[in-house]
Amino acid sequence: MYKKIIALLACLPVIVLSNTCSKYNCHEDMIALLWQAKTAGESPHNIFSAVAKLPYMDSLLAVPHSTHGQIVYCKFLKAHILMELGREDEAIVLYEEVVGQTNTVQSNLILRDLAIAYLRKGERENCIAGHEAESCLMPIKGLGIHQNEVGSSRAIEHYLHLLAQNSDDLESLWLLNIAYMTLGQYPAKVPKEYLLPGMEGDTSVRIEAFQDIAPGVGIAVNNMAGGTIVEDFDNDGYLDLVTSSMELDEPMHYFRNNGDGTFTDLSQKSKLAQIHGGLNMMQVDYDNDGDKDIFVLRGAWKGKYGNEPNSLLENLGNGEFKDVTTVSGLLSFHPTQTATWNDFNNDGWLDVFIGNEASPVFGEVEHPCELYINNGNSTFRNITREAKCNYSGFVKGVTSGDYDNDGWKDIFISTMSGQRLLLKNEGLNGKEISFRDVSEEAGLTKEKGNTFPTWFWDYNNDGWLDIFVCDYSFQKSLGHYAAAEKLNQPAGIHDKMLLYRNNKDGTFTNVAREIGLDKVVFAMGANFGDIDNDGFLDMYLGTGNPQYQSLVPNKMFKNLGGEKFADVTTMAAVGHLQKGHGVAFADMDHDGDQDIYIDMGGAYPGDAYQSAFFLNPGQGKNNWIKIELKGTQSNRDAIGTRLQLSFKENGVTRRVYRDVNSGGSFGASPLRREIGIGQATVIEDIEILWHGSNRIQRFKNIEPNQFIRITEGSEVIEKIPLKTFQWVINDPLCFPSPTSKINQ
Repeated sequence: MYKKIIALLACLPVIVLSNTCSKYNCHEDMIALLWQAKTAGESPHNIFSAVAKLPYMDSLLAVPHSTHGQIVYCKFLKAHILMELGREDEAIVLYEEVVGQTNTVQSNLILRDLAIAYLRKGERENCIAGHEAESCLMPIKGLGIHQNEVGSSRAIEHYLHLLAQNSDDLESLWLLNIAYMTLGQYPAKVPKEYLLPGMEGDTSVRIEAFQDIAPGVGIAVNNMAGGTIVEDFDNDGYLDLVTSSMELDEPMHYFRNNGDGTFTDLSQKSKLAQIHGGLNMMQVDYDNDGDKDIFVLRGAWKGKYGNEPNSLLENLGNGEFKDVTTVSGLLSFHPTQTATWNDFNNDGWLDVFIGNEASPVFGEVEHPCELYINNGNSTFRNITREAKCNYSGFVKGVTSGDYDNDGWKDIFISTMSGQRLLLKNEGLNGKEISFRDVSEEAGLTKEKGNTFPTWFWDYNNDGWLDIFVCDYSFQKSLGHYAAAEKLNQPAGIHDKMLLYRNNKDGTFTNVAREIGLDKVVFAMGANFGDIDNDGFLDMYLGTGNPQYQSLVPNKMFKNLGGEKFADVTTMAAVGHLQKGHGVAFADMDHDGDQDIYIDMGGAYPGDAYQSAFFLNPGQGKNNWIKIELKGTQSNRDAIGTRLQLSFKENGVTRRVYRDVNSGGSFGASPLRREIGIGQATVIEDIEILWHGSNRIQRFKNIEPNQFIRITEGSEVIEKIPLKTFQWVINDPLCFPSPTSKINQ
């Protein structure tokens, strides 16, 4: 029956998008193109188009003379589609109707889906409809405990039945313990033979708990999987928020930070609400006019239905944005969610490298990466072939940085094709730059497996960029691997995380195991920052995959002096069980410590979820500095520029190194540098190596705990006066306890 369905699906027409757009109506043309993309994707054989699959499945059920087995199978498939749409009650009816009408093996498969349907029902009735700050935060406690117990109680019944037949069913074991936890019954009520130890998490390294205040301040966007940018889009000094969604029915959102603890929703006024879709995005001042523009990436995971255009949205400086993709020369149609902006040819203008998804699994093999060079007149030229970087693979993350300190920005590529590529920028070869694949000689081809998010960073502050990349290889639901880890059983994962330490000679060594990053994560959205201002970069990883059974917590890892990483998820209270996508670290209330915003939606309409804004309550009394760089010969936002801060902490000289960028490959932090300096009371030296111009500037004896602006070539340090504000909470129930530190 399944083969017949696939054959029928293959006969359905595919709509081909036009790539012709009028020159002067580029914004309206993009809206039309996105509508075409939405129409093209409304096919039952698009794996993410549940709306289209449902009526098609009904048509199959209406076919006369179908056998009993065919009808049962179609009802099972229909129930699965209803789950994707978030219609759990209807799905449960169908699952219960067919669960006893097949052989034992098939019935157990249906029973697994029935169990997760009940668990999802509990989530919808409690975590979504009755959303609280602690909803779906692991370990689940306080206001996160389900008040309506029906969903989890019925799920427990079915998981106990499944485990009685197969005690090695690790997926059911994990979800059983989660279900008990949602009822406040873990570990006391979990049958001893099924108890997973350590679900409360590691509390050995203590930090102050973050608090999700997104609902209370009006920025808990209920989206599917999407991107996040935190940036100052109106140049008033305060950090604003922009979000997107992979679903072409869902608009972008723009929240202006009013600098007083409130936000104003400017989505409609800015015209960003007219632009739909985008699994990821990032900020970029592509035209060097001083206003942050936005680059939106679309089509990821969708195969041939992902031939959606990206968007370059120009910030007009008056509160509005305009799509200029067509007139800029960036219009193309490839499935993607990842790109990196940098000045690759050192001419003072930002270029963009885009990693596209070519996958034989989806029948898509001709989607090479793209490199567009900025012409300096608001247009770009495609030099991918000339630059020798037209790699074709299932690219899921790209990042750029100068790993060998030769003054040219290099590119690292993370893929679901099993390869990790390092492309060395060899500088100008005639009129254009060219790259060389140095992956093998750099030592990056030893590890196996698929990978997803990635970034360059200097995690140990030695002045050389290291590479982080997270494994994304799995054959089973992520719950299976999470349970295996708790039981100290082999998970079958090649390398859970990869941290390539720069050996300073063109090679790297993977030190993830020895440094404490041998933990099950499966990250998607991810980013890094310094949560306690000790000068060492920490990270927050959003986890998951499209399966509902992959209900695993997001993870936070604290950098312990560049020598180890500690899992502080439980202590930080950020172990969200919903799907983690675009992540940004940013000090949004200007109190000196970095907060975290994360998009929490999944890949299906029924898996949309409220985003979270985790407010940092402060982690001690470490000092900090914020630095905004303004390029003149270098690109305006100084992307790629390197800072070295020198200071004494408790009599010991330290150095901290930072590059200007938006962070990881899925989510965008602000371009201003928010740098912790520990207990130091003065910054003895700030050295700036401006990218592109190679100009070096130094500033001496800078006081900490202030926001400053430095313009390339000027010796003047401009102090930017911003007030620290308290959040205006519209919903007092968004806090986990009356001892909240907010507004105190």
